[in-house]
Amino acid sequence: MNDVRKRARLIYNPTSGQEIMKKKIAEVLDVLEDIGYETSAYRTTPKPLSAQKEAERAAKAGFDLVIAAGGDGTINEVVNGIAPLEERPKLAIIPVGTTNDYARALKIPTGNPVAAARIVEKGKPVFLDIGRAYGDKYFVNISAAGTLTELTYSVPSEVKTRLGYFAYVAKGAEMLPRAQFRPVRITHDKGIFIGKVSLIFVALTNSIGGFEQLAPDAKLNDGNFTLILVKTGNLFDILSLMIQALNGGQHITDPKIEYIKTSHLKLEILDENSPFMINLDGEYGGDTPVELEVLHNHLEFFANVDEIADEALLDFNNDAI
Repeated sequence: MNDVRKRARLIYNPTSGQEIMKKKIAEVLDVLEDIGYETSAYRTTPKPLSAQKEAERAAKAGFDLVIAAGGDGTINEVVNGIAPLEERPKLAIIPVGTTNDYARALKIPTGNPVAAARIVEKGKPVFLDIGRAYGDKYFVNISAAGTLTELTYSVPSEVKTRLGYFAYVAKGAEMLPRAQFRPVRITHDKGIFIGKVSLIFVALTNSIGGFEQLAPDAKLNDGNFTLILVKTGNLFDILSLMIQALNGGQHITDPKIEYIKTSHLKLEILDENSPFMINLDGEYGGDTPVELEVLHNHLEFFANVDEIADEALLDFNNDAI
């Protein structure tokens, strides 16, 4: 009986991370071929949803593995192409973007495409939670709202490529003084929050915007979001909370923070000003009101499981779904 090789489709963004994938594409393909995958590559284009449409096509064509090579935006598009389908291939990540939040959570090497590709060989596939917004948009790392969260899509892509993470730092410093403090109603598993907030984070991992302690007890597969509400609009208070977050996640016990575990929530703005824009994995996803839900163990990712802290990953079973 002939041994049928598994097929992999590499979807890569040629402009991510100082265009490193263009230089390493042949080596990455060699790694995947050596592992045992018959591998082909697709280079994304500037057309809208290029990566998403190709991921959907590859999944429907029966590819066993889809690899997203790029930044968080490329990963999000690939996830959105695959998540709605009944038959879903395994996923892998080659992070070459600016912040690479999701890759950090999965302990995938960043800025080194060949090392990241080898995680498919060394790592283990594990079913992980993802989020769904508006019923048909998906995210793997973060949904957020508030003035500072808008900076991820207010920095032009060419500036991201040239300056990287410093582009975000500079833009954040510019936006901090005009952080809005607005009344919201948030319905969640444990009740209803009504009050003023300046920032809202709905996290699936502990890695958000380069901070790895914003949701220090977040688990990748427990069926819950970590909801973080910043209940102050004062510039110095926000800076203090950021310092606490950097200092081992101490912010979560601050009285200016609401810290809640929930599998579902609805966010509404209670004033008559413009709605909050909703950030999904660093990209604009839509406006309030919005309902968010966890899809438990929905996608199977190759992760560097041995490097992920025990408290960040429940005991997993690849037969979960």
